[in-house]
Amino acid sequence: MAQQGRASARVWCAEELFPMLACMDRIVIVGAGQGAAQCVEGLRRKGYPGAITVIGEEPVLPYQRPPLSKKYLAGELPIERMLLRHEAFYAEQRVEMLTGRRVARLDRGRRCVHLDDGSLQAYDALVLATGSRPRSLPLVGAEAPGVHVLRTMADADGLRVEAAAGKHAVIIGGGYIGLETAATLRQLGMEVTVLEAADRLMKRVVAEPVSTYYHHEHTRHGVTIRCAARVIGLRTAASGRIAAVLTDAGELAADLLVVGVGVVPNDELAREAGLDCDNGILVDERCRSSDPLIYAIGDCSNHPSLHYGRRVRLESVDNAFEQAATVAANLAGVDTVHNRVPWFWSDQYHHKMLIVGLSGGHDRMVLRGDPASHSFSCCYLREGELIAIDTVNNAKDQMAARKLIAARFRADPSKLADASIALKDCGI
Repeated sequence: MAQQGRASARVWCAEELFPMLACMDRIVIVGAGQGAAQCVEGLRRKGYPGAITVIGEEPVLPYQRPPLSKKYLAGELPIERMLLRHEAFYAEQRVEMLTGRRVARLDRGRRCVHLDDGSLQAYDALVLATGSRPRSLPLVGAEAPGVHVLRTMADADGLRVEAAAGKHAVIIGGGYIGLETAATLRQLGMEVTVLEAADRLMKRVVAEPVSTYYHHEHTRHGVTIRCAARVIGLRTAASGRIAAVLTDAGELAADLLVVGVGVVPNDELAREAGLDCDNGILVDERCRSSDPLIYAIGDCSNHPSLHYGRRVRLESVDNAFEQAATVAANLAGVDTVHNRVPWFWSDQYHHKMLIVGLSGGHDRMVLRGDPASHSFSCCYLREGELIAIDTVNNAKDQMAARKLIAARFRADPSKLADASIALKDCGI
């Protein structure tokens, strides 16, 4: 979701930028996720003729990450359907794909990146799409066998191997990843307990009615939810494998443990190279860093949201795609500003939750519809303006909200509360 940053990055003007763009014959993209794949497509679609190299640490082509906690973990989605594009596409587009390789250092002076095998890749422009990594538990035993995070295909493969009906999984974290994983492991027949430090599920990202709804749904499916839970330690067996989670309310036996307590941006390369960073790599509205030849997109970038008037770091597929499209356009010589209302989604059981906009700073929340009907929304207002919405199984509201929030729609709370009135007709 959204993380704020405090510092600012230099804003480059068009007169400075476009002379630089004229001689860009080689673009290197560090990171081979969804943002990188979109950037490649955008560059070629915009007519960029030069060389493109993509460097990724995972030994696989760019793939979809959202299914990792859902259909891929459940074994319902093969690898071939996870790939965003197959190998033939990159060959046809003359893109050099260096998978299973790690960038060890960024040399801005020589305009090259140093790879882990000692080789160099020169660039005229560099795109950092390094993403984020799971936050680890600062506890003894957190690296023990049976302790899992879920960020990569390899993570999901390892978890699926150990997931067996009748065994007990403990999940630390009641956010998107924790709850999506809980739903999938229940589908696989596991006993599941979710430990959440806050007093309700997904507290950082959704309104109370949404938290309560999903608490009830997970409980109905057999998941044990413990909110306001404090994890104080882990216990391992004589074999070294995880055996139990110690909480302030007692010990929970665990055949496996999934840690889903948030992520941190992979901005070390940028920091070590002297780029401005603060909760991610600071970029301007064109996704350009403090170095005019280096861009950053996706989870690792901290950008100015023109709509909300503050800096944010967004952890979402939509943001990675939109920033990649912005960078591709600018590198192809089309001056483009990134200014989109973000959206996020989560699939748990047969329920689809979509969030449009950023609710931070709201002064009023209006419940729209009855959660008992399994279709409702929570609207966030700030001084009468609709700034965000949480929707559960409510496609009409979320589709309408995308346009209305972008247009700074001012809403009548009494109309919003009447779900029989179309969202677009709830204006003042």
